[in-house]
Amino acid sequence: MRRGFKAEAERRAEALREEMRRAPADRVDAIAIARHLGAEVRRADELTSLAKLQALEELQPGAFSACTFSLGDRHVIVYSPLASPGRRQSDVAHEAAHILLDHKVKEIQRIGGLSFFTCDPDEEQEANWQAGCLLLPRSVLLAAAKRGLDAVGIAEIHGVSESMAGFRLRTTGVLRQVRA
Repeated sequence: MRRGFKAEAERRAEALREEMRRAPADRVDAIAIARHLGAEVRRADELTSLAKLQALEELQPGAFSACTFSLGDRHVIVYSPLASPGRRQSDVAHEAAHILLDHKVKEIQRIGGLSFFTCDPDEEQEANWQAGCLLLPRSVLLAAAKRGLDAVGIAEIHGVSESMAGFRLRTTGVLRQVRA
């Protein structure tokens, strides 16, 4: 990631929460974030059968989590209904981050007769980091850690996966700051 991106991502997340009129420590739903950014959000089983999604999941677990279709200025985020609620939060927030960061499809790959649209790997990293900031800004993590909450408690309160909460706690330096 380019220098300064992480700090910018935190500021973007805080500004978005203000726009949405949410208190800094409020739980924010990823679908609400996406809709606030003007995206339409759909479950994949609205577009294809649940049986097909389940068959794909059996063939390759996690093969489809979410994607964004951009049709001119219109964005449609499609997510897998098979994912856990916490995972779904991360998936939709990741797609919303691509919209917020104005990422564009960079490449079309063909695999086995199917076309896949991909983004730049650096942009994928940026979207991952921005998604974490949107769901769990550093200020929220710091306040929670000072109250003695761990990743499990933060995940429950904010509706994210324990792995997301743990990742954010470790990578933001919040745990080191609270221990000091």
